[in-house]
Formats: sequence, structure tokens, C-alpha cells
Amino acid sequence: MDRWIGKVAVVTGSSSGIGAAIAKDLAEAGMVVVGLARRVERVKALKQHLKESTRDRLHAFKCDVSREEDILKAFGWIEEKFGGVDVLINNAGILPEADLLEAGNSQALRDVMDTNVMGLVLCSREACLSMKKRSVDGHVVHINSIAGHRVPNFPKLNIYVASKHAVTAITETMRNELRKEGTGIKVTSISPGMVETEILPDSIRSTMPMLKSEDISEAVLYVLGTPPRVQVHELTIKPIGETM
Repeated sequence: MDRWIGKVAVVTGSSSGIGAAIAKDLAEAGMVVVGLARRVERVKALKQHLKESTRDRLHAFKCDVSREEDILKAFGWIEEKFGGVDVLINNAGILPEADLLEAGNSQALRDVMDTNVMGLVLCSREACLSMKKRSVDGHVVHINSIAGHRVPNFPKLNIYVASKHAVTAITETMRNELRKEGTGIKVTSISPGMVETEILPDSIRSTMPMLKSEDISEAVLYVLGTPPRVQVHELTIKPIGETM
């Protein structure tokens, strides 16, 4: 991680769970971290869980990644204040409890796609434009899911699984485009199994072994810490005993 000390990392969905753990660990690893979240007060409160010497490295900015205007405003502020982005962690995601064919679920389905897919794409676009503009060999990490590689037989997953399959395809599309352009920007998909976070429906939360948010954050530190010649394409992490 030494090559990233003092560099700028953006973490979406950083108000709780995996995003909060990643923001904390990156700040403690020496990076300047901008936590994007709708519940920005939670990101500010996260500072109190950091060592006093690292609290100034964590910055909070209110951003709903389902809204393009919020994304553009956030990345504009980051460029003005810090010069640009070196690392992007696309963590923001939602999973409303609804069935795919449930009456009146249209807005919930649109919210999933706008957050989990379009939000990820637009944040990646702005981050990569910043990296290319400054000739930075940065790194984009998508917090994907094992649901992005198969279709689990669980209730109330609605269009979430499709959104994560889209992330898997988007990861490869981004990598192809960046390779064609001759950049050294890396793109990694990290696909956890069940993680004990707020996003999980109650119907699933108590039925299976669970990972902790810190397990995923440690994986992010690992992929960022690989040498420039190494690109981790896909990293799958499951808790012991998970059968999915």
C-alpha cells in the first residue's frame, strides 16, 4: 500500500457496513479518503473511530449515486479540493425487499438499477476521466457479489441479481476499453458471499454463515497492494460453511 500513501480514494456508500470499513482502513493506510453517502452525517461520525492522527484524512461529501447531478458535483469538488481521484471503490448498493413480479414495485426496481448499475458506471466514468487526465495508473474496485455470477434461490432479491450480473459485465467492458486506450488503470471485481450488513433482508440475515465487513475491506487492501504489473480480475470471498 506504500504507493498509495497521500493519494486520493473515493468510497461510495461509505456511511455503514462494507463502505465504512473500507473508508476507515484506507485512511489508516495513509490515503486521503472521500466518503460519498446519502447519510453524510454517518461518515462524519466515522472519524471518531479513527486514530486521532488519521482523522484529518477522511472527508465526507453528501452524494446519492442514483443522481447524476450529485455525482458530477462530488467529483468536481474532489478535483477542486484534492486535484483528482487515484482510487475508486464502488461500494454503494441497495436491495429493497420486493419480489420481481410484485405489483407496484416499479420505483423500487428503478432505484436498484439507478444505484447499483448506473451509479457505478457514472462514478467509474468520472474517476477514470480524472485518472487519464493526469496520466495516473489508478485502480477501480467494484464491490460486486456472488449473485453477480449465479442466481441464488432466495426470496425478495427482485432485480438485484440482474444488477450484479451487470456489474460483472461492466467490469470486463471497462477493462477492455482501458486496455485499448493503453492505460495502466486496473479494474477489479470483489464478489463476497453473505456479509452481515444493513442491506440484507431479515429473511436472509439469520439463515446462513456470514462474513464481516472488515473481511471485504481487507480484500480491498490486498488488491490495491499488488504490484503495478499485477491486476486481480475477480476475487470471490465466502464464509466457511456457505453453500451458495
